[in-house]
Amino acid sequence: MKLQIIVGSTRPTRAADKVVPWVASRAASHAEFETEVLDLRDWQLPMFGEHFGSIGDPEDPSYSGEIVRRWNRKIAEADAYLIITPEYNHSVPGELKNAIDSVFVSFGFRNKPMTFVGYSAGVGAGIRSIEHLNQIATEVEAVPLRSVVVLPFVVIVRLSAPLSWSTRPLALTPETLTPARVSADPMRSSSRREARRSS
Repeated sequence: MKLQIIVGSTRPTRAADKVVPWVASRAASHAEFETEVLDLRDWQLPMFGEHFGSIGDPEDPSYSGEIVRRWNRKIAEADAYLIITPEYNHSVPGELKNAIDSVFVSFGFRNKPMTFVGYSAGVGAGIRSIEHLNQIATEVEAVPLRSVVVLPFVVIVRLSAPLSWSTRPLALTPETLTPARVSADPMRSSSRREARRSS
């Protein structure tokens, strides 16, 4: 089962650089997952501007640029997603929202489980960003999970195994993805058939 960990911040001084190695190592400890980290710093996506005139062949969209095409294909490879996000002004980082919006026409997220790790330098822990991501995930037809991880005070806290508040939630989150994936599989097959019929 392929799990993509999407890093939602690209800021030069981002606290994500403390969180990502910890999350990735915990996820990789589950033998059933093939884990891949997608850092949005490495995906210089343009601001979303795709439309039905820019995608070309709907069966094999070319989009307005090769990087958008590659991004859609990359997202489609995964079976499940874990998004690591800070909170900017009570919501989702713009580059993360743009990356999700750019998965256009390909339905790459459709009927696949998605969960979140939120973090912050203060007490908020990215929870309002996660609330918005749940709504966004539903709209892109992913399957947002109830189990999430929130990490406050990441600038001063050392993320390591002895911290019971940190290890227990993340140990639960990847395990939760497996039954969600199984239950979503019939839906994914059905949605593909419907898409072919309507195209």
